[in-house]
Amino acid sequence: MNIFRPSELQAFLKERGLNAKKGLSQNFLIDGNIIQKIVDTAFVSSGDRVIEIGPGPGALTEALLKKGAFVTAIEMDALFAKELHRLQVPDRRLEIICSDILKFPLADFLQKHPGKYKVVANLPYHITTPILTFLLPLYQDIESLTIMVQKEFADRMIAEKRTPEYSSLTLFLQFYANIDKSFTVSPNCFYPRPKVHSSVVHCKLHPPLLKTHSDAFFLLTRTAFGKRRKMLRASLKDLYPIEKIEQALVKLGYPNTARPEELAIDEFIAFFHLLNAS
Repeated sequence: MNIFRPSELQAFLKERGLNAKKGLSQNFLIDGNIIQKIVDTAFVSSGDRVIEIGPGPGALTEALLKKGAFVTAIEMDALFAKELHRLQVPDRRLEIICSDILKFPLADFLQKHPGKYKVVANLPYHITTPILTFLLPLYQDIESLTIMVQKEFADRMIAEKRTPEYSSLTLFLQFYANIDKSFTVSPNCFYPRPKVHSSVVHCKLHPPLLKTHSDAFFLLTRTAFGKRRKMLRASLKDLYPIEKIEQALVKLGYPNTARPEELAIDEFIAFFHLLNAS
């Protein structure tokens, strides 16, 4: 069954009494070309271990299985999870887990099933940030994330310094991954049709850019961008002495009036080291 075709998807849903739940951000892909582009962007090949989050009716799941991947599908909707069993292949490469990804003990699962995994997902847009916060620190077991997100969110993921989209989220993601925005997806490629455009983003995970004190670094970046219009010497004054902030900026070649959007990730790390030097 080509479940990505609108007529077949609607028939599938009707026959089983299923529907897309707005509260779970369920918008199902109905474009086979986009599904294939996602698989290609994820560089999925035969034998790969793939974790798919929120597979829904299973159009992307089926494409991953056709590539020869071993797929662990994590679906919180029990009715959709049950229906995924129809996609099982003779060599049993599909594992179905009915769970909320944010409540599933993924770290324990990865320990019990060692290997490098690729995450491929059309993420629920309302919980994109918590999911990424959950997944990125698992870089030792997860090789890459290829995810569909809201276009505006993707713009924040890949933002460069001195742009309005550049934020503490950008820095958090770059701390753990190299990120490429692959392509934009029209609302017409979904059922039901969402009100926003989407983008597919590929994240190649790497070890964190700091071996220790990451929590303190993220406190610095969140505090700085929490008052992004202010100069760093003002926004960070409750964390560090103003004089030390100004001296660190000057050592980095910036005026002591610099604002957070002026510093790239490597400069923020150097800034952090200077602020915490004895």
